Amino acid sequence: MAGTITVLLVDEDSDVLELTKTFLEREDDAIEVTTETSAPDALDRLESDSFDCVVSDYSMPSMSGIEFLRTVREREPGLPFFFFTGKNRAEIQTEAGDVEVTGYVQKGTGTDRYADLAEGIRVAVGPA
Repeated sequence: MAGTITVLLVDEDSDVLELTKTFLEREDDAIEVTTETSAPDALDRLESDSFDCVVSDYSMPSMSGIEFLRTVREREPGLPFFFFTGKNRAEIQTEAGDVEVTGYVQKGTGTDRYADLAEGIRVAVGPA
């Protein structure tokens, strides 16, 4: 659909996935979210489908968020990539080193986190 921002959302917790998907799509009608519960499955999805942005948890059992980020950067260097995680930004930046992360939004209570994430996605992707 013209004007749609396609987002690949990755988190091992299916409840978090559904909640985040619901809030992002409510926050902005242009955002369309596809979910995956593991980084390897998300990488497979990136091979078969096109996305405007990736949003990922940091702590995942099958592949760390940093490993996932590095692999995404190797395949699609310019693809906006956000961490939506309980970890603090400084810790992630230290581990990421020179690998660029588009943005970070820390999980927490309240819907403002989803609004911040949606706004970051809109800005990173540009006009839909």
